[in-house]
Amino acid sequence: MSTLGSYAGPFVNDAARDLADSLVVTVNSTIALASNMYSAIPGSRILALYVKSSYQNDPYRTLLEIGLVIFLIWYFGGKKYKPGKQHEKIILTEKEIQELIDEWEPEPLVVPPTEAQRLELEKIPIISGPSGPKVKLADGKEKLNLASFNFLGAMNQESTKEKAIAAVRKYGVGTCGPCGFYGTIDVHIDLEKEVSRFIGVEDAIVYSQGFSTIGSVIPAFSKRGDIIVADSGVNFAVQKGIQVSRSVVKYFKHNDMEDLERVLKQVQQESLKKKKPLTRQFIVVEGLYVNHGDICPLPKLIELRNKYKYRLIVEESMSLGVLGPRGAGVCDHYGISPKDVDMITASMANTLGAGGGFCCGSKEIVEHQRLSGQGYVFSASLPALLAVSAMEGIKHVEAHPELVTRLQENSVLMRQTIRKGVQRVECSGPDESPVLHVRLSDLLDQPVDEQEKALQEVVEEAMRNGVLITRAKYVHGQELNVPSPSIRIAVSASHSRKEVEKSGSVVAAAIKKVLKSRR
Repeated sequence: MSTLGSYAGPFVNDAARDLADSLVVTVNSTIALASNMYSAIPGSRILALYVKSSYQNDPYRTLLEIGLVIFLIWYFGGKKYKPGKQHEKIILTEKEIQELIDEWEPEPLVVPPTEAQRLELEKIPIISGPSGPKVKLADGKEKLNLASFNFLGAMNQESTKEKAIAAVRKYGVGTCGPCGFYGTIDVHIDLEKEVSRFIGVEDAIVYSQGFSTIGSVIPAFSKRGDIIVADSGVNFAVQKGIQVSRSVVKYFKHNDMEDLERVLKQVQQESLKKKKPLTRQFIVVEGLYVNHGDICPLPKLIELRNKYKYRLIVEESMSLGVLGPRGAGVCDHYGISPKDVDMITASMANTLGAGGGFCCGSKEIVEHQRLSGQGYVFSASLPALLAVSAMEGIKHVEAHPELVTRLQENSVLMRQTIRKGVQRVECSGPDESPVLHVRLSDLLDQPVDEQEKALQEVVEEAMRNGVLITRAKYVHGQELNVPSPSIRIAVSASHSRKEVEKSGSVVAAAIKKVLKSRR
């Protein structure tokens, strides 16, 4: 046995040596082949130098990147998650399904009204028939209407009704399409020409909703990073337009031009100090503030606009047809060319007695909105009957300039009558403004709920005596600066002097009665 082993040893060693030599040759040839293939790849030499210089003294980095490579291979090579198959495995019995249905409790779409809101809703008068200077309620009683923004009685003109009926018969009740697609018809083009001519600017664009007009105009021009300096008393529609723009917003005290200049200086200094790039800058105001009843000081606004290089946007839903000798708005009121204002917007649902809104200015301003104004691009166009009604409203304003004068006289008379009837009362706004907010001085130090309750009692007492008025309503929790509670009175040129005096006396008597009952 030992003799056999001594003879077999050399043969085994030779075989192992041959196998090792063969393995070495195979490995060397494989490495050489891989090296040649790697060298043929463009940029391989640069990668090799990077790897050599990066990993010579950093083994942890090598381990980390090897781990990342293994993770990537696992992530992209592994099974993909398919939600459908996972859910198909869950099979519920009929009993389990019924139990889930029984347990489910849907949330209410709106918050249930409070007891005070419920009582208020029950007392809201229901109007039977058309709105006008006088309205008939569901109980058949007629009331003087001081709650409507139909300042010049345009919606009650027979010519407006006839043209609207003719438009329905010719065009139907709506276009059912956006303006830029197939929603624009001849009456829309005619209306835009009439608006631009009446205001005195180059061009105008018509929107199908009054509320969304300013909410589309502002974000069409002011974007993220741009600067908006706005009056703190602007209405809810303007606030929403500012919010949608996502711009940098600075508010100044209501109608305070000194505070406006302070804000403009502050913005200017911040831009210079931080070396910010040039951005678009806008000043946003209302011509006649619906929440306050006062008029913006347009000459000073234009002066500051020019001094600090801003663009000026004026919302004129309340001032259109109300201010100025021609009723053309706040520019007409101050005798200023409307071309000095960059953009003028307004709802046509108030003085013009129609619907929708418009923005007017230069041709460039208007044409930009035809692709950038969201309310214009994505909403169905204004129904033809409202377009022709708006044109009739403009004609009514132009044909009866004496109505604007009578409206201002009625506004002065209304304030004088209320102040004469009750002493401790506040009537906001200048005397010629047809929108006045009545606040009771004796209640201003009381909680808001108590003030609103007292004002509602005044509204109900006035209605019992033949005058329809309303409290000013706001969207609490969403509006920026909610004014103190008030009764909002909208004066109309359609009322005679005697009716205005009667209405003012009724309101004053209702205030005195409510205050007396609360002492």
